[in-house]
Amino acid sequence: MTHLIVFSHLRWNFVFQRPQHLLSRLAKHYHVVVMEEPLRSEGPAHLEQSSPAENIDVLRPHTPVDAPGFHDDQLATLKTLLADYLEQNEIDDYAVWFYTPMALPLLADLTPRAVIYDCMDELSAFKNAPRQMRQREAALLRGAQLVLTGGHSLYEAKKGLNDNVLCLPSAVDAQHYAHANAVARAEPMARAEALQGAIPQPRLGFFGVIDERLDLDLVAAVADADPNWQVVMVGPVVKIDPASLPQRANLHYLGQQSYDVLPQLVAGWDVCLMPFALNESTRFISPTKTLEYMAADRPVVSTPIHDVKVMFGDVVAVCESTDAFIASCRKALAATPAERSERSAAMAASVARYSWDGTAETIRRAIDEALQDAATSRIAQSAEDLATVGSTTKLAAVAAG
Repeated sequence: MTHLIVFSHLRWNFVFQRPQHLLSRLAKHYHVVVMEEPLRSEGPAHLEQSSPAENIDVLRPHTPVDAPGFHDDQLATLKTLLADYLEQNEIDDYAVWFYTPMALPLLADLTPRAVIYDCMDELSAFKNAPRQMRQREAALLRGAQLVLTGGHSLYEAKKGLNDNVLCLPSAVDAQHYAHANAVARAEPMARAEALQGAIPQPRLGFFGVIDERLDLDLVAAVADADPNWQVVMVGPVVKIDPASLPQRANLHYLGQQSYDVLPQLVAGWDVCLMPFALNESTRFISPTKTLEYMAADRPVVSTPIHDVKVMFGDVVAVCESTDAFIASCRKALAATPAERSERSAAMAASVARYSWDGTAETIRRAIDEALQDAATSRIAQSAEDLATVGSTTKLAAVAAG
């Protein structure tokens, strides 16, 4: 079985999103090895290993180096740790998959059959992005055999930079979020009730990472629009000061919750929110939660994120202003049974077009083609090298005669 060696800036036990969805499905066809960013630890460098899913091994490097992420100061140690792991596990047939271009220098000591770049975000535009990000991504785009993009905006930005770029927007596990399935599962429903049961309705909810991509003033405005509305925010606070979060009696922060309980939380919401800011960090995003909200059969209100408008503008309330956002929330709460039924049918049709199973299968075929093309290229190169050697030998003989 071919191995996939994946370099990721996201931890496997962080928010369950695109990497986990895709890699857990691809693990049916490849042995997946995920190397996360290192953690600083005292003592000798070592790999903490775990197997969170079948045929997936996660490597978390611990090093004494005081530098963040795949920093240059970490590279020598990481190369040694990875080389030892590959040798000990007799892994020599592999492709390399990048989620972050910052790990690109690790490729220097590897001999992959193919290089894959899953560009799920414009990382160079994120808060505190390393200064080398753009340069390394440019090199990765030039050298990769396969580039995947997580949405239409990213595809438009990258399609001219590699000959094999596929637009594969994030998808959804519709059954996981389906309302009927969610409420039928007693244990996670009990956990959801413990988290939000004391919060009155109507509930207007958001789940995801709470960072510089959110418009916190808009979140506060929604809470202020009606004291009876209860705004529920689910997710970890990252890269911003928690003290900057707006505080209101009807604004509730539940922290990061597991993927298993998200459908049950959403089942208790009346409106799902996507209050994204419009800035460099959100210019290319294609939020996975759009489809997840729709699969849960809940109305969705969003700011004008480009991919949301292009892909789902017919079923999501896309709002250009704070007033319009609040008005759309009111409209969703006041919808008649007939309007809710029409909305549900439209959302179900959108959800049916995007599945993680289908996306993973498309990627599997693309990887196999890339591996085959790489093998063909190597055979052709070997033949060319032999021909060159033969010609050189004849020339040498002629010269000698």
